[in-house]
Amino acid sequence: MSNTFFPKWRLRASTHDGLGPVIGTEDRLPWGQTLAMGLQHVVAMFGATVLAPLLMGFDPNLAIFMSGVGTLLFFLFVGGRVPSYLGSSFAFIGLVILVSGYGGQGPNANMGVALGGIIACGVVYTLIGLLVMATGTAWIEKLMPPVVTGAVVAVIGLNLAPIAVKGVVANNFDAWMAIVTILCVGGVAVFTRGMAQRLLILIGLLLAYAVYFVLANLAGLGKPIDFSIVANAAWFGVPRFVAPVFQADAMALLAPVAVILVAENLGHIKAVSAMTGQNLDRYMGRAFVGDGVATVLSGSVGGTGVTTYAENIGVMAATKIYSTLIFVVAALIALVLGFSPKFGAIIQTIPGAVLGGVSIVVFGLITVAGARIWIENKVDFSDNRNLIVTAVTLVLGAGDFTLKLGQFALGGIGTATFGAIILYALLSLRGNRAD
Repeated sequence: MSNTFFPKWRLRASTHDGLGPVIGTEDRLPWGQTLAMGLQHVVAMFGATVLAPLLMGFDPNLAIFMSGVGTLLFFLFVGGRVPSYLGSSFAFIGLVILVSGYGGQGPNANMGVALGGIIACGVVYTLIGLLVMATGTAWIEKLMPPVVTGAVVAVIGLNLAPIAVKGVVANNFDAWMAIVTILCVGGVAVFTRGMAQRLLILIGLLLAYAVYFVLANLAGLGKPIDFSIVANAAWFGVPRFVAPVFQADAMALLAPVAVILVAENLGHIKAVSAMTGQNLDRYMGRAFVGDGVATVLSGSVGGTGVTTYAENIGVMAATKIYSTLIFVVAALIALVLGFSPKFGAIIQTIPGAVLGGVSIVVFGLITVAGARIWIENKVDFSDNRNLIVTAVTLVLGAGDFTLKLGQFALGGIGTATFGAIILYALLSLRGNRAD
């Protein structure tokens, strides 16, 4: 790695230039290919980044805009060394609905109270990052060794799986279209070469969209795509900014979400390290601070709390392209799209069955990324401690096991994360053994 603050990115004309099939963090593709890959990452994160604010009554266009701002902040804090996109975090949804009393329809009238809590979470997250920068990652490594981080990453994909599946089984046509979408993505992944293969998610989605249009709009076999929302949407519109309201009880409920974000970010860095063969631990504290500051800024103007996006891990795992410049391009695209209600309307025309099919692929890739952490770190599953920790964590997360502590509800990912950390610590009391 270069000693300058930002890498000196090396131009790679292709993945067959004699330097290996992987485009590393300090490599870059030609700008046209970089733009295409950035767009693919935007597509990968768009569904979840828009879905999260809709579920909380936030402005989706503002969430998109702040995801771009947050990604650029993250890029600056890590010196362009860690490939990551920051999008809306699902860890906030349940508690935001609780503290704001959101009814589930239209804008959240009590959004300000939730924003105060999101800011509190971001501050705690930032403080954890500063502590890691000052003391190193040893204590986090002890709490969250590879067997734990691999399980947490895998759980994120498994926990999200029911969301994808439930969205495509409303009727028989949608279920079959989800299968068609999976085949489109899989076909691009296996039967194409070069840049087309790298853009498997984007091209697969467009192919499935075209098939859906033919079967539904032309043949009348399913619910047709409604393009009227695109025609009625403005080309340019300023997102709806909202000021935070600081209430102690709401802040106390949302602040602990920082621990879940730490686990997600840690898992992200471990997954990327395993995929690239580079040890990115030295940037972990800076990554936490970047994510925390981005969450504070987003909450200050009416946006959602943000986190390193698992969907983009799936894209990187499939494409083997880890150039950090791609995420700058993706962030800039998000900034532009945040001011375009018409683009938001176009995205809304993507049928749920197609998005669901893509989600099934991406969430599965996330799960496999967790397993890759175990493989790369040679986790020994003949050790009963590792076996029990992994088994319990996966079921807690996949089953969305929820614990209520007074007003605080810990959902499946949180329960699995804390459960993995605590269970590993308890089972290690017998004596430290290498994984």
